Amino acid sequence: QVRLVESGGGLVQAGGSLRLSCAASGRTFSTYTMGWFRQAPGKEREFVACISWSGGWRYADSVKGRFTVSGDNAKNTVYLQMNSLKPEDTAVYYCAARDGAKAATQRSEYAYWGQGTQVTVSS
Repeated sequence: QVRLVESGGGLVQAGGSLRLSCAASGRTFSTYTMGWFRQAPGKEREFVACISWSGGWRYADSVKGRFTVSGDNAKNTVYLQMNSLKPEDTAVYYCAARDGAKAATQRSEYAYWGQGTQVTVSS
């Protein structure tokens, strides 16, 4: 089993920055991809960004140029640096993990999920 714990959410003004962290523990994968998703009230959970063990990454168009995903293998932690935040970025942000090197963007492709962390951006 894999356990994912997110942290770093909070309240920030528009234009500000936050860095989310996701610490992984439990079973390790020989190859893996870590993803970030978000869910705003009344909306579907949507893909934000992901990074694969080989270093490849993908971003949703809505966050390209503002968000950066990175990982620290020694700490089993993945980060999401969020800059130039907008009120529409307000959501619960979830970390997810999957076995395999594919930089997956679909929610159904991830087997493991964290509990989520709230990000609120005020205007």
